[in-house]
Amino acid sequence: MNTPISRPPLPRVEILGVRVAAIDLPRALDTIESWIAAGKHHYVCITGAHGVMESRRDPVLRAIHNQAGMATPDGMPLVWVSRLLGHADTRRVYGPDLMRALSALSAQRGYRQFYYGGDKGVADQLAAALKRDCPGLVVAGTLCPPFRPLTSDEDDDVVAQINAAKPDIVWVGLSTPKQEYWMASHGARLDAPVLIGVGAAFDFLAGRKAQAPLWMQRNGLEWLFRLCQEPRRLGRRYLRIVPGFLAAVGGDLVRRSATTFWLGTRRRLRRLITG
Repeated sequence: MNTPISRPPLPRVEILGVRVAAIDLPRALDTIESWIAAGKHHYVCITGAHGVMESRRDPVLRAIHNQAGMATPDGMPLVWVSRLLGHADTRRVYGPDLMRALSALSAQRGYRQFYYGGDKGVADQLAAALKRDCPGLVVAGTLCPPFRPLTSDEDDDVVAQINAAKPDIVWVGLSTPKQEYWMASHGARLDAPVLIGVGAAFDFLAGRKAQAPLWMQRNGLEWLFRLCQEPRRLGRRYLRIVPGFLAAVGGDLVRRSATTFWLGTRRRLRRLITG
């Protein structure tokens, strides 16, 4: 019997109360593979400024993020903050990039995929696109739930359908914070080792929506691209999140710097006094 390789714990950095994994894409893939090999059950939150700000005002959502197997830095602002706080090797682990890379790896390893979420027909389009791009990918099933809350019987049926398909990875595309709540509440009922909430990646990889150009992604401007695409839906959200995130992070960095300064001063004074 193969013994799972012991791995060091993931480095994490606290950003406004959310413990974000200070990692890169290869480390994320390696971690997910280790969970599948060990049969361990975890969920993954793909975390950007939106998720952090929602968690800041919702302690339950914050706990869901902090209890995740990992909360990856989905946006460049989180990468930059992580680097400022001493994790120089942090790289963006963007939902669509993780989905592409893990799908290619799954095609090689035989990991079974299930896609849960999106508008009607999106999960099937997504599965077809990924099977085309990753020959050999095993799609165990797809399911697009209605936008209304499910009845207890409907929810039980969803769990039964997913478990009957025997996936290794369940991709969840319900948007933040709905998908995080769903993963946290359903993880113990599902047999799949890994649940990953990727939100808009369903639409991007299914070809329903365009992704921002790479130069905008690399410079933390993807939010602006999406705002121009969907101003009515995203306008109020980004007007609240972007300034709020910048102000909150700026204040937190100032407090951390002040604390570090005074702790250093106290140590120096103690050395002077004690000789």
